[in-house]
Amino acid sequence: MSNPTVANPLLSNKPAKSDESKFKFPGLLKKTVVQLFVIAIMVLNLIPLVIVLSTSLRSPDNNTNPLDLFNEISLNSYRIAFEKMHFGTAFMNSLVITGISVIMVVLFAAMASYPMARIQSKWSQFLYLFFLAGLVVPGQMVLIPIVQMINGLHIPSTQYTPILMFVTCSLPFSTFLYTGFIRSGVPVEVEEAAHIDGAGMLRRFWTVVFPLLIPVTVSVIITQGIWIWNDYFFNMTFISKAVQSPLPLAMLGFMGDQQNPTQWNVLFAACILCALPLLVAFTFLQKYFVGGLTVGSVKG
Repeated sequence: MSNPTVANPLLSNKPAKSDESKFKFPGLLKKTVVQLFVIAIMVLNLIPLVIVLSTSLRSPDNNTNPLDLFNEISLNSYRIAFEKMHFGTAFMNSLVITGISVIMVVLFAAMASYPMARIQSKWSQFLYLFFLAGLVVPGQMVLIPIVQMINGLHIPSTQYTPILMFVTCSLPFSTFLYTGFIRSGVPVEVEEAAHIDGAGMLRRFWTVVFPLLIPVTVSVIITQGIWIWNDYFFNMTFISKAVQSPLPLAMLGFMGDQQNPTQWNVLFAACILCALPLLVAFTFLQKYFVGGLTVGSVKG
């Protein structure tokens, strides 16, 4: 006869406590710590931006403590920066340099990545590693022989000369993104119908594959476009005329010396004017950005 004092778990109306409840509180604590850490990192990154914005909204003769945030709201510094740096001309120069460079990078990198992702041979693997080797050697390291070569070929120093360096330095990383995306994100089956109809590799690429590369293309446009837009080194090396200077070079006029101290309020206003077009472009393209990077990096 069974002992009546021992409760039968099958007849009990109380639900048995799961062992997972023991780990509920540590998991919640871990999640809270991670969230607090992310918030702290975000605040540390926002503090300099807030100081720059606050300083740019002051008149040029306001030299109070920069930590005294938003003690004056004035657009006078923006007006001076806009006029002194010839913002319209410098903006068009930056737009032309960045636009041409990004278009060439997208076309060359996408066309080079497609055969390397589809053709399984030693040559395609060698070319893939050859492009990746460009990530190891920075363009600044070989700048002197490149300048000597350009001078030897009598290539004039214009606003289009830095495009050669921008395209060359952007191809390795862009090719890496495109190749990984095509291998993992574009299945071969989508090309079978075009292949059966007799379409060659070039036609299959433009009609079938390239329209599917929008996420990684946007990622390339953002990553390389931001770098090219903000670049100072190559533009300073190859551009000799002030009228052809893009925005980063136009900001040189705000850097002072011992006789003429730097007007930080105007300089910060110029910095915000230079970054504003990038913020607008990223706002419209950000939904494609993360997807292009993550899908393209699943497989090498």
